[in-house]
Amino acid sequence: MQPIWNKIIKIVPLWIAPNLLTFSGFVMILVNYFLISFYDWDYTASGTSPGLVPTWVWLFSAFTTFCAYALDSIDGKHARRTQSSTPLGELFDHGLDSWATSIFVLSFFSVCSRDNGKTGVSVYTMYIYLSIVLFNFMCSHWEKYNTGVLFLPWGYDISQVVLIAAYLLTGAVGVEVWQKPFLFGYYITDALVMLLIGFSLFLSFPQTLYNIHRAHLKKTLKNDSLYEGLLPLVSPLLLFVLLTVWVVLSPGNILAKQPRLFLWMVGVAFSNVICKVIICQMSSTQPELFHWFLFPLALVVYAAISGLLGWTEEVVLAVFTALVTAAHVHYGVCVGRQLSEHLNIYIFSLKKRVQE
Repeated sequence: MQPIWNKIIKIVPLWIAPNLLTFSGFVMILVNYFLISFYDWDYTASGTSPGLVPTWVWLFSAFTTFCAYALDSIDGKHARRTQSSTPLGELFDHGLDSWATSIFVLSFFSVCSRDNGKTGVSVYTMYIYLSIVLFNFMCSHWEKYNTGVLFLPWGYDISQVVLIAAYLLTGAVGVEVWQKPFLFGYYITDALVMLLIGFSLFLSFPQTLYNIHRAHLKKTLKNDSLYEGLLPLVSPLLLFVLLTVWVVLSPGNILAKQPRLFLWMVGVAFSNVICKVIICQMSSTQPELFHWFLFPLALVVYAAISGLLGWTEEVVLAVFTALVTAAHVHYGVCVGRQLSEHLNIYIFSLKKRVQE
């Protein structure tokens, strides 16, 4: 994709801040997600109600996905081009990526549709699919925490191209293409899930372990002890343990009743946990053993699976999701402002701050 990015970067004015490109791409992802959510809140529009989502929405999704992909690919090039590379830009880029990763997946689920008895993907498969994608993202930054090098496999580029192609295909021939057997009785969604699992288990994760092992042999690891090396994995893994317990043991089957809300909460909570790992990696500091999100989440999960919440489980999920989202946005704004003041720069402008 580099030849395309090298041509696009030439038309970007030099006065535009790289962070503005990064944020614009993220906003486009959000707009696309909320637009699809408006037409397909419960992930049934492509299955039981084909045609409910207008064709132009799928084409708009392809357009916004490509634009976000392009802007995320050229923001670093533009920073070097304008000599404005900063730790704030790196954190801004990776921090928004940690959130956008889940939003890409949640938007794509509307194409697949949830299981309707004949075709579609079950909400539990959606949860597993999302967990695998987030696991891959976590591994990349866990690797950088230990080696100091962010190795990005082709999986990211392939996923973006597949997303764009899927939206274009849906817009061109309709959602019915996802409801018909593709090859040997398997559906396209089955093939995509198998590819995801294959890339994750046999390419991405082994590559991460190999890179860490190679750094160990070269004695270039940033962390000497096994405890320090594995510390960033504790909170993300505990997060998914708690979430999985809620999914499996929920008396009201919360994931089936509110899949979009629950999966959004999963993505936001993961993003906040990983953002703190990214900051620790950049500042060469040790991450906390237990992220504070884990404590209120554990209380909510206990209340839910023990039956204390009863019929209010969905309401509590909505309130908890809103609080987690607000806390994550607040955290991002505070960190961005502190870094911009410390580095004497503006977040969305190339002008220098005036020293007081």
